[in-house]
Amino acid sequence: MTDQPASPPKLKRSLTLLPLTLYGLGTTIGAGIYALIGEMALVAGYQMPVSFLIAAALATLTGFSFVELSSRYPKAAGEAVYVQQGFDRRWLTIVVGLLAVSAGTVSAASIVNGFVGYLQSFTDIHRTIIIVALMLGMTVVAAWGIGSSVAAAAILTVIEIGGLAIVIAAGGEHLADLPARINEFVPTFDAGMWAGIFAGSFLAFYAFIGFEDIVNMAEETKDPTRVVPWAIILTLAVTAVLYVLVSVVALLSVPLSELAGSAAPLKLVYARATGSSGALIGVIGILAMVNGALIQLIKGARVLYGLSRQGVLPAWFGQVNARTSTPLNATLLVGAAIFILALWFRLGGLAQATSLITLGVFSLVNLALVRVKLRDDPVDHTAIFNIPIWIPLGGFAVSAGFLLTKLVQLASG
Repeated sequence: MTDQPASPPKLKRSLTLLPLTLYGLGTTIGAGIYALIGEMALVAGYQMPVSFLIAAALATLTGFSFVELSSRYPKAAGEAVYVQQGFDRRWLTIVVGLLAVSAGTVSAASIVNGFVGYLQSFTDIHRTIIIVALMLGMTVVAAWGIGSSVAAAAILTVIEIGGLAIVIAAGGEHLADLPARINEFVPTFDAGMWAGIFAGSFLAFYAFIGFEDIVNMAEETKDPTRVVPWAIILTLAVTAVLYVLVSVVALLSVPLSELAGSAAPLKLVYARATGSSGALIGVIGILAMVNGALIQLIKGARVLYGLSRQGVLPAWFGQVNARTSTPLNATLLVGAAIFILALWFRLGGLAQATSLITLGVFSLVNLALVRVKLRDDPVDHTAIFNIPIWIPLGGFAVSAGFLLTKLVQLASG
């Protein structure tokens, strides 16, 4: 009897709703929120919570497009898969997939540089040593196994969310003042006020980007057609609640004139409420940076793996290590790319490109779902989640509108 050849190793399905949601929260609630509150207060003033609510609603339009598409096509390299299903253009699939990897890689390298800058304010260790040590550690964790890498990300995410919870608790006593001060937070019909609110929403929109990374873990998730969509929904909901609560507490705890434009607004809120230096919040901000970079490394490797499995990249990228059940080649390649970018480039301009790439991908994903719905049965009963067609149309309008605004800003500035 002839022995059958052994099948190649596959990704291990081990993720359930809780770790996948924590993974999504870790990539959405990044270290940026620890500084964004100050910028938002400068632009939107006491209407900052309204700006966050509007941004949450706008992000949710695209979020629900990802919800339905992940229910229909639970595959790694999700964005590329969705665009392929919608447009059936191989070249566009490759472009979208590589753009997703590029955005994640540049974002991670930017975060690493931010980590280096913050750490060097406490120590004189050379930046090269810091980058080498950080990248070696993150790459080992990402390559070791999806269970251990997502567990590490989940622990850091819990600490990260805990930092926001600490700020809310520290300034929580001021929530009793909200009924007496509610008029300060309710917008009027003043055009100038609404201009500030929408400008704040534009800033806040980017604080919700990250939920889309969840779809790239579909092939390592148990029951992905249900779990992945719910992880996206929970990530967006929890993020919105935390952002609104933090913004309300910050505005009640610190005078607007001090909060507006502060480089470390949550540290200021915590220090004012507790009488301490606020160093704890600073440390949590550092851990949030590490978490963000780790998740982008994991994501990039899964996108390359998914593109390989679709046959649009060489099989080398899709090889899964038999011991770790991870795409080891893809993980090492993405880790090396992040290392090179972080070490040899200052990524101010490239970091700006990350949001442009993401908005472009969002626009195409929304259009892909519109095309799928128009081509097929709009209510596909094989899909667990079905949304009205106006939602992806709205998601496209928002994403394309933000993208156009960004491009105009860059051209004029």
